[in-house]
Order: sequence, then C-alpha cells, then structure tokens
Amino acid sequence: MFDPITLLLNADPLILSALREDITSEDVSTNCVLPEKTTGQADLLCKQDGVICGLPIFARVFHLLDPETIVTFDVNESDRVSSGQHLASVTGDMRVILSGERTALNYLQHMSGIATRTRSAAELLEGTGIKLLDTRKTTPNNRLFEKYAVRIGCGHNHRYNLSDGVMLKDNHISAAGGVKAAVEAARTYAPFVRKIEVETENTDMVREAVEAGADIIMLDNMDREAMQEAIRIIDGKAEIEISGNVTEDRIRQIADLDVDYISSGSLTHSAPILDISLKNLHPLD
Repeated sequence: MFDPITLLLNADPLILSALREDITSEDVSTNCVLPEKTTGQADLLCKQDGVICGLPIFARVFHLLDPETIVTFDVNESDRVSSGQHLASVTGDMRVILSGERTALNYLQHMSGIATRTRSAAELLEGTGIKLLDTRKTTPNNRLFEKYAVRIGCGHNHRYNLSDGVMLKDNHISAAGGVKAAVEAARTYAPFVRKIEVETENTDMVREAVEAGADIIMLDNMDREAMQEAIRIIDGKAEIEISGNVTEDRIRQIADLDVDYISSGSLTHSAPILDISLKNLHPLD
C-alpha cells in the first residue's frame, strides 16, 4: 500500500475530505480578488533542511481541483533537501493554486517531517540488522500518509491496522486471564498464517510468552538489565521487539542489543513539520 502508485489509488477520498473541510462552500478570499480564471505560477520553496516526502500527494491536491494544473518538481521523493532550495513550480488557474495551497502544504510538510525524523532515527541503526518500526499511534484519517512517510524515511511499517496481525497487549492479556490463555485463544481463532506477538512488561511475562509459543515478543518499557535478561530467556525461540518511549537517545543506548525490531510511536505522533512554503504567485502573460 505504500509505494507512490498505490498510495494515490487509496488517497483520493482522504484528500477530497480534507479539501471539503477547508472549502465548505467557496474560497471567499480568492473569489474576492480573482473573480475569473487567470493563469499563473507559484514556487515551492524549502525553508529547512530535511527529507522530502509527499510530492505525489502535493500534486494530487491541485489535480483534484483542476486536472489541468501542472506541477513540475525539481526534486524526487525521499531526496534530502536544504533551506532555500527550489522544489517545484505550480502552474495553472491561480484560483486553484490559492484554494489548494494550504491543504497541499499541510500534507507535504507533515509527511516530510515524519520522513526526516525517521531517516535520522534509522541512521542510528545502520549496520545493526535491527529494523526501525512505526506504530498505530497515527493521526485519525492520516495513517495512510504517515506510514508511507515512515517508509520514505527508511523505516519499516508495523501492522497497518487491527485487521493486519495479532498483537496481544496488556488489556488483551488481562481480558483473557494471562499470557498463556491469550496465546492459546489466538492460536485457536486466528488464521494459521498469522504470527502472534505478545507485549510483555517483565521477565516473568517473557517466560510465559516463550512457553506459550509466541512468535514475536515485545519488551515494553523495560530497562536495559531486564531486556538483557529477557533476550537470554527467549534464546532465539521468538523474534524480539523493543518498544516504549523510544527516542533517538534511547536508540543509541539499545542499538547494540541482540533484537530484531525497535518500534517508536514518536516517528508519527511527535515529528515536527518540515518548513516548506508556496511563494511568488504571479500571473503569466
């Protein structure tokens, strides 16, 4: 779902919803100053160093408003960009450019911010064999764009939604009556092709998860000593994921551990935007 083509195939309803949110009846400001179609051009300018992401979505906003709008990019998706760099030109009906500007920039800035943050974190794991994962801590109705941005930033996607895989978290375990009961219930209900992941908070839960035959064991909010003990207990019997308050500083501290995955909700829920502007709108002769 997260290559540019399939992204666009699934994005239109979400983009149209965002446009409807911003234009409930008309763009009053634009219609005041431009009562008739006037062809013009604007420049997309980068104001901050980072990783660019969301170019197909940026262009699609304008194309949905007017298919004749032309967006010409000077950069490619996932490129590193720098402050002051010219990224693209948007040519078309100036009313369309004005009306779509904010929605297009909101997507581009947010997605580029996530890609930038992810790239920075992923670089800390280069050479370790550990995969950096996102989580479901995403903005409602923006998960498609945010998880795509993680991929562009060289991260990996955990399950896309609740239908994607079995993850038995603390409340599932409590509801089932324990780790063993939860895993047994999952084995009985879930299709055999599904892996079963269990979230653990201490080494006792880790032992239970190993004995129950969990495929993936998450070490959630454990200190380094507890994680080292958990890795010894698991002893290759399951894949291992570390999660819980994973910042770049914490990644530096745990990147030497023998685990398969490190997941971080902050990639999507705490990434600041990348500062990008659409400027210099002017009519063409």
